Amino acid sequence: MSDTLQQLAGQALMVDVAGPRLGEDEAAFLQQLGARAICLFRRNVPDEASIRRLIADLQCALGEDILIGMDQEGGAVMRTLFLPAAPSAMALGAVDDAELAEKVGAAVARGLASLGVNWNFAPVLDLNNNPDNPVISERSFGENPLKAARLARAWISGHLSEGVACCVKHFPGHGDTHTDSHLDLPVVDKPKAELRDYELSPFAALADLAPGMMSAHIRFPTLDADWPATLSPAILQQLLREQLGYQGVMITDGMNMKAIRERWGQAQGSAQALAAGADLSLVLQFQDEMEDSKQALIAAVAAGRLSEARLQEAAARVDALIRRYPSRQSDYSAAQRAADAELFADVWRRALTAHGQPQRPPANAILRLVVQDQAPSDGVSEAGLSADALIARLSRRFSLEVIRYQRREELDWRRLPQDGRYTVVASTTRERYGARERAEWRPDLHLALWNPYGAADLDAPALISYGFADAALDAVAQWLTGEIEAAGALPARLQ
Repeated sequence: MSDTLQQLAGQALMVDVAGPRLGEDEAAFLQQLGARAICLFRRNVPDEASIRRLIADLQCALGEDILIGMDQEGGAVMRTLFLPAAPSAMALGAVDDAELAEKVGAAVARGLASLGVNWNFAPVLDLNNNPDNPVISERSFGENPLKAARLARAWISGHLSEGVACCVKHFPGHGDTHTDSHLDLPVVDKPKAELRDYELSPFAALADLAPGMMSAHIRFPTLDADWPATLSPAILQQLLREQLGYQGVMITDGMNMKAIRERWGQAQGSAQALAAGADLSLVLQFQDEMEDSKQALIAAVAAGRLSEARLQEAAARVDALIRRYPSRQSDYSAAQRAADAELFADVWRRALTAHGQPQRPPANAILRLVVQDQAPSDGVSEAGLSADALIARLSRRFSLEVIRYQRREELDWRRLPQDGRYTVVASTTRERYGARERAEWRPDLHLALWNPYGAADLDAPALISYGFADAALDAVAQWLTGEIEAAGALPARLQ
């Protein structure tokens, strides 16, 4: 076995690290693996000093020519808590201002660039054509492919101008699924022409601009009867490379997701993905599976299922990406940070959307707030909004009577006092409402603070914020007191 093959196999993997510090054993493992691409998560970035130190340590261990990736979409998918909280894609869709989207993309990149992060797994190009999608919703710019492509192009252009690469996702489209690929393997069984004209449209429109693209762990039977997109030569090579002419870096979605790991495993999945046309396999969580993935690539070359030339091609694409977008830490001044935070706050305010003619509470009214005590993560985004955070924000302007619950089935709406008090239900999770809540819950106002589709679930007027960042909650409070109007327009039908 040649040293070149060993090197190429390690470089074909993007892996993660355990925490905010890089220990000697973990550094030695990464060196032995030969990886040069690292994906960071919330656990790696508790504060600014930690991530700066971690990236510096990674560069010391692996060399300066490394790829540091992170999901920094905006909205609920923001790995950092210490950078200004960017608006979600659907918030930008509700405002529908390409110039503003470009400024937001640039501001997101400025924060990342200062830390040394040189690859952002954003923006999402999936389209909102399925209200029951459990994992996309406000992460998408909306349901119109032309509008989504226009806003995404502007966002990407701004982002790239600040020296940080983007990675659009999830090719060829994750919008029309009822299943989260973290949990199972979704299937989208639609005619080729329909996929071409809708799901594929934004990817085709931006193939000339996006330096990176992430595959979807989804089966599209009309495109490939056997393999999901991540493992499909028909989708990654023939469709993406040959038909769409894409020349950037193709990376898989996380191979630890159940859609792949429970069927093929991260190791064999990686070998198939690279053979299919991927340039990087995103192998996460388990060091033994990272090493097994490297060995699976080497074995696939020996068996003739994967060529060394294919690995060389993949390495060359990643080389070019790193050269164009190097990982270099820099200053993020207090003045620039404040300006970016105000830019994001302006978007959150302008995105607020009224659904069903909501009425503000009477002056000096006590608000009855019905809210889940602690909103969990959905496995993709970070944890949802806690009741304490919302209460703190609203109590600055209102007297509150708070009704908290742990699980929705615990709340019996019929036991709420029937005293005419202005009652607000705050939705702080991505979870949709069930038949019982649809039939019984009757608030005066529904605050849809995460999943906008939840606004259609209750027989009540709603205010939609497309996210629960502090600035979004401030905008909600400002609307409640009459300081601002809800001028956003829904970028997707709710039903």
